[in-house]
Amino acid sequence: MSLIGTGALRLDYTITRFPRSLSHCRHKLNNVTGVVGRAEILSSLFFIISLTCYIRSTGLRKETEWGPLLLTPYFGTIAMLCKEQGVTVLGVCCVYEIFIAQKMRLQDILNPAKNTAMFVKASLAPWVREMGHRLAFLVGFMFVLVLLRINVMGAQLPVFTRKDQKFDNPASVAPTPVRHLTYNYLCVLNAWLLCFPCDLCCDWTMGTIPLVDNFSDPRLLAIAAFYLSLVKLGHFALTAPMRHARVVIISLSLMIFPYLPASNLFFPVGFVVAERILYAPSMGFCMLVAHGLCCLQERSNFKKLVSASLAILLLLHAAKTVIRNFDWESEYTIFMAGLRVNQRNAKLFNNVGHALEGEGKFIEALEYFRKAVIVQPDDIGAHINVGRTFNNLRRFKQAEDAYMKAKDLLPKPRPGEPYQTRIAPSHLNVFLNLANLIAKNESRLEEADSLYRQAISMRADYTQAYINRGDVLIKLNRTKEAQEVYEKALQYDNSNPDIYYNLGVVFLEQGKTLEALAYLDKALELDPEHEQALMNSAILIQESGNPQLRKVAYERLIKLMKKDQQNERIYFNLGMLAMDDKDYVNAEKWFKMSIQLKQDFRSALFNLALLLSDAHRPLEAAPFLNHLLKFHPDHIKGLILLGDIYINNIKDLNSAEKCYRKILELDPHNVQGMHNLCVVYVERGELKEAEACLTAAHQVAPNEEYILRHLRIVRARLLRQHAKDDEDVTGASNQTANQDNSQEEVT
Repeated sequence: MSLIGTGALRLDYTITRFPRSLSHCRHKLNNVTGVVGRAEILSSLFFIISLTCYIRSTGLRKETEWGPLLLTPYFGTIAMLCKEQGVTVLGVCCVYEIFIAQKMRLQDILNPAKNTAMFVKASLAPWVREMGHRLAFLVGFMFVLVLLRINVMGAQLPVFTRKDQKFDNPASVAPTPVRHLTYNYLCVLNAWLLCFPCDLCCDWTMGTIPLVDNFSDPRLLAIAAFYLSLVKLGHFALTAPMRHARVVIISLSLMIFPYLPASNLFFPVGFVVAERILYAPSMGFCMLVAHGLCCLQERSNFKKLVSASLAILLLLHAAKTVIRNFDWESEYTIFMAGLRVNQRNAKLFNNVGHALEGEGKFIEALEYFRKAVIVQPDDIGAHINVGRTFNNLRRFKQAEDAYMKAKDLLPKPRPGEPYQTRIAPSHLNVFLNLANLIAKNESRLEEADSLYRQAISMRADYTQAYINRGDVLIKLNRTKEAQEVYEKALQYDNSNPDIYYNLGVVFLEQGKTLEALAYLDKALELDPEHEQALMNSAILIQESGNPQLRKVAYERLIKLMKKDQQNERIYFNLGMLAMDDKDYVNAEKWFKMSIQLKQDFRSALFNLALLLSDAHRPLEAAPFLNHLLKFHPDHIKGLILLGDIYINNIKDLNSAEKCYRKILELDPHNVQGMHNLCVVYVERGELKEAEACLTAAHQVAPNEEYILRHLRIVRARLLRQHAKDDEDVTGASNQTANQDNSQEEVT
C-alpha cells in the first residue's frame, strides 16, 4: 500500500524586531566613561603641547619664533576636537604673554593712560609690536574656532529635554536665584575634589547634590570662603614678587580657564559634576601645591617635616588611586562604589540593577530598580526597568502596572493645543514594552496597535514602533496595512535590512512568493549575515521547486550552518533540498543530524521515515515513526505510514488496527484511515465487518470510486461464502488500498 503526500513543509518565519527594552538601548557606562576619560586625557595632553609651543615662540621678548607659534593653534584645535575645553589653551597663552612673557604687573593694568603714552613715545617698540602680533593671532584664531564650534551646534546652545535636564542637571531647571546659588556651590565642590579627592563617584546627577534653595543654607559660607580665597590668590598673583607671581598666575589660569566651559556659569551643560573635567585644572592645582611646598621649605626650619608631609600626601593619593582601580573592575563594582558615596542618585540604583540584570540575577536587580523608584518617583526609566524585570520574571500583571506608571509620567497634551513636546527616545520605549507585553494576549492586539500608533504620533521617524506595529497587524490578518507600515518605515530608514525582511514576510502572508523572495534578497544585500533572511529565503527557494536557484539555497544554508551548528532547522532544510535533488544518502544524513539536535523534531522524523520507506527500508523507518508518535501522538500521516508498515512488512494487524483507530479518534471522517481499517478486516477474513466499514467509508466519501469498487468485491465474496458454506475465503488483498491507486485489488 502506498501513501499520498509527504507532508507540506511550513515556512518558519518570525518578524524581526528592534530592541524593545531600555537595557538594550542604554550605553554601557563603564565603556562610555572610559572613552570620555580618554578624551579628556588626550585633550589635556594636546593642551600642554600647545602651551609649550607658545612658550617657546615667546622665548625672545622682542622676536617671535613663528614655527612654534603656528603649532600653538594647531595643537589647540586638536585639543578642542578631543574635548571642547581644549580651546581655552589659547586664553592661557594670552595670560602667559601678558604676565609672564611681558612681565606686566597690576599697576600696569590699572594705569592704561600711562602705558599708552609710553607706547606712543616708544613709537611702538619691537617688543610691543611682537606682543600685539602674537595676541592678535591668538585671539583671531580662537574667535574662528569658537565660530566653527557654534556652527557645528547649529548656532544654538545645547538643547536638552526638560525631563532629562531635571535629572541630569537639576539646577538648570530651577528658578532664580536657586539656579545661580547652586552653580556657584558646584564651583566650591569641584575645588574640594581637587583638594581632597576622597569621596569620588562615577555619577553626580539627579539628587546627589541638593539644590541651594534658600539664603539660610550653610553652604553659602563655603561659597563666600571660596571666592574670598580666589580673590586673595588673584591679588597675590598681581602684587607679589615676580618669582611667586608668575607661578601663581599661570597656576590660576590653568585651573580657571579649562573649568569655565563646564562650570554651568555661562551656559547649561548635561551634568552636575564630572570628575573628568578636572583633569586639565589639576595641572594648575599641582603647580600651586608644589610652589607652596617650595616656599614652606625655604621659610621653615622644619624642612624634613615638610618633605615627610609631601611623601605622606603622595602615598595617600597613590593608595587612593590603587583602591579606586578596584572600583572600576566592572559595572557592578563602580556603581556600588557610587552608592557608598551617596544614596540620593536613582541612576546609580538603576545601573546596579542593569549590571545584575546582565548576569541574569533578576530578583536582585528588581530590588535596586525599586529603590530607584523610591529615590526618584518621577524617573520614567526606573519604572520601565521595574516593568522589564517583572516581565523577565514572568510576572506580567505587575510588569504591565509598572509600564502604565511610566506611561502616566510622560508629558500630557493640553486640551485644544497641538501635542508638541520633547520626549527622550529611551522613554518612548515604554510604549513598545507595554505594547509588546499586551500583544502576548491575542484578544488585546488592537490595544497594542493603539500604543504603537501613539508612539509614532510622538515621533514620526520611530522605526522601532513601525516594525513592531507591523507584527501586530500581521497577527490581525491586516497584511495590507502591515505592508503600508513597513513601507512608511523605509521612508525614514531605507538601509535597514530588518524592514525589508519583514516586508518579505508580509508578501509571504499574501501568497506573493516572488515579491517575498525579492525583499528577502534585498535584506541580504544590505546584511549578508542576516540569519532569518538566509534561512527563510532558502526555504522559499526549496518550496518553489526552481532548480536554477537551488544552488543559492544550498549556499545560504551552508553559510548559516557555519555560523550556528546547533540549529536543527538548517540540517532539516538541507535534507529537504537533497530530497528534491533525489540525493537520498545526503538527505538521510541531514535529517538524522537534525534529529540529534532536536529529538522531537516532527517534520524531520516523518520525512526521514518516509524516505526510508520509499527506499524499501520500512523496518528502519518504523522506529522513527514510533519515536515521532511518542512526542506527537496526533500526527495522522505518521500513523497512516506506520499502519502501512505493520500490514505489509511486519504483518502485525493488531498494531495496524490501533493506528487507524487512533486516526479516527482524531478525525472521525478521515477517509484514508477508515479505508485502511477496512483493509485490516479483509486481511483477517472478517468480511462482514469489512462490508460495514466500507459502507460507512462510502457514505463519508461517496465520490471515491475505489472505495465503492472494494465494497462490491467484499459483497461478492460474501455472496460466494453464503453460496458455498464449505469454501474458505482465499485471502484478502495483498496490498492496502490507497486513495490515488485506482488499480488496487483485493486477493
